[in-house]
Amino acid sequence: MNRKSSKSKLVEELKAQAKSLGFSRVGITAVSPSTHINFYQSWIDDGMQGEMGYLAREESVRRRSDIEKTLPGARSVIVVTHDYLTEDLGCSPDDPAMAIVARYARGDDYHDIIKSKLLGLLKWLSQRVPERVEGRAYVDTGPILERDLAQRAGLGWFGKNTMLIDPASGSFFFLGLLLVDLELSLDPPFLDDRCGTCRSCLDACPTGALLGRDSMGAPVMDARRCISYLTIEHRSAIPVEFRSAIGNRIYGCDICQEVCPYNQPAPQTDDPAWQPRDGLDVPRLVDLWRRSDAELRQLIKGTAMTRAKLVGLRRNLAVALGNSGDPESAAALSEPIG
Repeated sequence: MNRKSSKSKLVEELKAQAKSLGFSRVGITAVSPSTHINFYQSWIDDGMQGEMGYLAREESVRRRSDIEKTLPGARSVIVVTHDYLTEDLGCSPDDPAMAIVARYARGDDYHDIIKSKLLGLLKWLSQRVPERVEGRAYVDTGPILERDLAQRAGLGWFGKNTMLIDPASGSFFFLGLLLVDLELSLDPPFLDDRCGTCRSCLDACPTGALLGRDSMGAPVMDARRCISYLTIEHRSAIPVEFRSAIGNRIYGCDICQEVCPYNQPAPQTDDPAWQPRDGLDVPRLVDLWRRSDAELRQLIKGTAMTRAKLVGLRRNLAVALGNSGDPESAAALSEPIG
C-alpha cells in the first residue's frame, strides 16, 4: 500500500471512529493562516464584541490568525460536529410564564463532553500510527476561529446568522477541533453560499443584531445587540432598549436558527447528554425565581449556563418576569429571594 492510500485509509478509519464516539460529521483541513482574520480584526475595531474584551487581546488575535501559534508543529485539524437538538417538551416563547433556555444549554455542558470525546479520538489515533502524535482539543474555549476551520474542512458555510450551516442537517450542532502534528488526507472546503436572497434570520432577530453581509461577503453580527450576548456575556445591566425584545429568554437565543429554512426540520438526537435536565425541560419563570441561590446553583451545575453566573441568571429572570405581564410574576419580583 502506497503512502497516499495508507493516509486515505487512516482517515477513513478515523472518521468511522469519530462517529462511533457520537460525532455527527467529520472533516479535515490543513494548518494554514486564516483567510478571515482581516474581517475579524475589522469587527473588533468596530467594537462589536462589546464587553468580550478577551476577543480583542493582541495575543488572542494573533493566535486566531495562525493555528501554529497555538500548537507549534501542527499539520492537520480534525473538525467534528455533534448534533444537539432534542424534542421540545412544550416550552414556548409564546407563553410569557415560561422560561426559555437556548437548546444547547438545557443538558450537560458540551465543553466537557465533547473535549473528552476528542481526547478519546486522539488516544485512538496515537495507537494507530507508529510515530508519537501530539494533539490539542478545543471546544469553544481557545483563540481559534472554529467556523472558519469547519468551512475549510467542508462541513458547511457561514450563514447570514453567522452560524455554520450544513445543507443536509442545518445548524443545531456543536463544533469541536482536534489539532494534530500528523499530516492527514484533507477534505475539500465548502465554497457555496446557499443563503441566497433569504432574509429569514435577519428579519426575525428582535434586536436587529444581524446586519447581513459585508462587502467581502462575510456575515456581520453586532454582538452588543444579540440576545445571546446580552443574557450570557454581558455582565452589566441589560440596556433598557433591548429588555422588551428579550421576552422570556433567560439564557441564550435560538431565533435565528429556528427560522432558518435549513433547520426545517433539523435532525434530533437521543443522546442523553443533551436531553433537558429536570427543572430546565418546561421551567416556569416564577418557579426559577423562587428557588434559593443554592438551589439555582445546583440546577445549573454541570451545564453551560454557569457561564452567565448566578448574578447574570437572576438579572435575566428579573427582566423576563418584568416582560411577562403576568400578575403572579410581577408579585414574585417583590418577594424575598429563596
